[in-house]
Amino acid sequence: MADPDCLFCGIVDGSIPSQTIDSDERTVAFMDINPATWGHALVVLRSHSADLLEIGPEDLNATMLASQRLAGRMKEVLDADGVNLINACGAAAWQTVFHFHIHVVPRYEDDPLKLPWIPEPGDSDEIAQIADKLRGENMQGSSAGEAEEEPV
Repeated sequence: MADPDCLFCGIVDGSIPSQTIDSDERTVAFMDINPATWGHALVVLRSHSADLLEIGPEDLNATMLASQRLAGRMKEVLDADGVNLINACGAAAWQTVFHFHIHVVPRYEDDPLKLPWIPEPGDSDEIAQIADKLRGENMQGSSAGEAEEEPV
């Protein structure tokens, strides 16, 4: 179902122009008009879901597969050194268009993008407490005393 006030629904239905670069039965990929790097594109669902928490599993899978397909094409055709897949869920996470989408951002060794945080070790006790909260009832048998993984 389309949202008549949604920019991306308008791109999907053709009422708003775009540079479409790929499509299938569930998704459409088009160039971002505010590119972070050379070749930055978006993959959107044909049907309207506001964000990551609203999208169904089949649609999420289709969107990720289309993003993977486009990322491979970017490495091949644009000679990208790498690719970021970015999703923002909610205004606090920088979502500005409330139609689920994945930014497929080709990366180049000399591009200007930087991590939005400075990786540094966290407090291990605090990390364990947060992990316990997130585990909740979902992971019986797990405890804060288990071996921690190395930070990424």
